Amino acid sequence: MQHSGFCIKADNLKVGYEKKIIVDDIGFEVSSGEITTIIGPNGAGKSTILKTITKQLELMGGKITICDKDMQSMSFSDIAKKMSMVMTKRPHTELMTCFEVASTGRYPYTGRMGVLSKEDRDKVKEALRYTGALELADSDFNKISDGQKQRVMLARAICQDTDVIIMDEPVSFLDIKYKIDILDNIRDLARKKGIAIIMTLHELELARQISDKVICVGGGKVDKIGCVEEIFDGDYINRLYEIDEKSFDSITCNMMLPLKEDSAQVFVIAGGMESVNVIYRLARQGRAFYAGIISENDVAFRTAKAMAKEVVVTKAYYPIEESHINAAKKLIDGCTYYLCAVDEFGPYNSANKELLQYAIDTGKKKI
Repeated sequence: MQHSGFCIKADNLKVGYEKKIIVDDIGFEVSSGEITTIIGPNGAGKSTILKTITKQLELMGGKITICDKDMQSMSFSDIAKKMSMVMTKRPHTELMTCFEVASTGRYPYTGRMGVLSKEDRDKVKEALRYTGALELADSDFNKISDGQKQRVMLARAICQDTDVIIMDEPVSFLDIKYKIDILDNIRDLARKKGIAIIMTLHELELARQISDKVICVGGGKVDKIGCVEEIFDGDYINRLYEIDEKSFDSITCNMMLPLKEDSAQVFVIAGGMESVNVIYRLARQGRAFYAGIISENDVAFRTAKAMAKEVVVTKAYYPIEESHINAAKKLIDGCTYYLCAVDEFGPYNSANKELLQYAIDTGKKKI
């Protein structure tokens, strides 16, 4: 395949079903070797966009161009030679082996009889090998795991030998091993084979790692399109999903449950990796807490900032000032308990050693 320029382009798309428009005025371009991920809340229309692009739903307005050709003027056979798909709904099979399921990706090339040539069979085997599913070739497709089925479905899309692959939630319901394997395959398809990938993902941390471009859908429109750094900046994701700023951290992509306690009775003397474990333990217990004094470049900073009622923070590479110490002591005064997550106090962390002694001297209880 020769991949160059825009493989797929959408102009002023209107998508929906039963004559109801779900998402309006959609416009984007996906180039060869580029991974574009669509994100957004449930019901925003992500899957509807993909189903319209793949002609499973009728286009309600606008234009889709595949490799410089208007999709509306293309036959299903022509589209199948340019675009393959891995959708959430898997095919119903009766006594079909994994090889037979994967081989349906070659049907656009086999003619009406559907007879596979040696070249077709070789392409199927190579695709199964590529996704780590060749050992499943003779297995009943209905009797393998979801993760294994997804490998077979990806192999089917690969052996279809197209310029574009469309995927709807390709790693949903898979364990961490299969998520990593499938996304590694997807990345290689784009980087090494030059295939344009369009997919939806719920896992924002994975979208951040793998995407070249992110399309954000919400409020009946494409709300924003940009690179990862543009999308995962500030509180944009929180606004897109209509969640509190403390519920999701856009830098780490960590999700945090809200604390139920209104007032904090614990002060965490924080710093280092152990602080992260301590903070999550308190969060699991639903206990509100304060934390400090912690530097902006500390490994625990993002977690503490997201979960604590209040954090006493010092700028990275700057010394701790007396005002920081006083602010922390004031918070300790209002607490009943303290928890020290620091194992050793170095010369640049003497202020937290002072806080520990202050908590002890003022009669705070250790937990």
